[in-house]
Amino acid sequence: MTKERVLVGLSGGVDSSVSCLLLKQQGYDVHALFMKNWDDDDGSPYCSAKEDFMDAAFIADQLDIPLMQENFSREYKDRVFDYFLEELEAGRTPNPDILCNKEIKFKEFYQYAMNHDFDYIATGHYAQTDHENLFKGSDESKDQSYFLHAIDKEVLKQTLFPLGKLKKDEVRTIARENNLITSEKKDSTGICFIGERPFPEFVSKYLQGEVGNIVNDKEEVIGSHSGLAFYTLGQRQGLGIGGVKGASDLPWYVAKKDLTRNELTCVQGNNHPLLFSSELSTKNLFLLDETIPKDFEGTAKVRYRQHDQNCNISIGNNSLKIVFDEPQRSVTPGQSVVIYKDNQCLGGGEISSIN
Repeated sequence: MTKERVLVGLSGGVDSSVSCLLLKQQGYDVHALFMKNWDDDDGSPYCSAKEDFMDAAFIADQLDIPLMQENFSREYKDRVFDYFLEELEAGRTPNPDILCNKEIKFKEFYQYAMNHDFDYIATGHYAQTDHENLFKGSDESKDQSYFLHAIDKEVLKQTLFPLGKLKKDEVRTIARENNLITSEKKDSTGICFIGERPFPEFVSKYLQGEVGNIVNDKEEVIGSHSGLAFYTLGQRQGLGIGGVKGASDLPWYVAKKDLTRNELTCVQGNNHPLLFSSELSTKNLFLLDETIPKDFEGTAKVRYRQHDQNCNISIGNNSLKIVFDEPQRSVTPGQSVVIYKDNQCLGGGEISSIN
């Protein structure tokens, strides 16, 4: 009997390494693909593609599976990074990881696999699928369904998530027991495929900021900013407005960005009313389940690490309107809101307006 062929996105991390191991143990004909999606020619210490490839090659050799390499840098720049910059210039805060999954990991990678006669693709994401729907991973602290809500439902039919029922500590234990060199490797952080970098410094290479005023909730000028694209709602660090005359000792937070006036509003205290919103609307709606009603009670999250929040969900023309039971802190245009019904991820959209 011919084994089913699966192509695993092997990044050189512990999650994708264990995914390869588990699939091989389950009897699949496992191959791996290392994707290069960012060309960094500035000698930056934040991008570790060469080191990651060496780790991926070592794992592939150890597990005796073929390893291929493909460069999707042009596709990443055209479909992910350029949009990322456009959104920043428009005063929003995009989430490139979600677009990267949609356009690269579950489109270009998937198409590459289908063109090479694979039956399935697999990744090290903490999520689950029945090949029709998307569900949360069993490890609540690592569940990545938030980042996967915008992928094409057709791709789910041929996607495997080997880690979906595992906890992160179980994954590392499996890696140690099988002497995988990635067992203690730190998880990757920062922008998808670009890495963790000083954000204003990195973005300033691509966008030119226009200096403007920082005002408080009374519209009094309390400082200056270096460009609205370099700030996000709820931000506390790097504002440069400590010691404002007459202000309290409470920390300052970004509450609003006004593109028309090129003005940044900052407020004091984590619980300031201007930091909270009860309603939001979206653009670019993605639904993984077309059978859900147009108006229903469910849950949603406006950032990856957030616990699910109870809300009313209304589905419109390529949009969502969500009214939360409790006001939410730092709801940010450009970020994604993802909707759920119990353990099932239903889809989501890019936040366009808040109230």
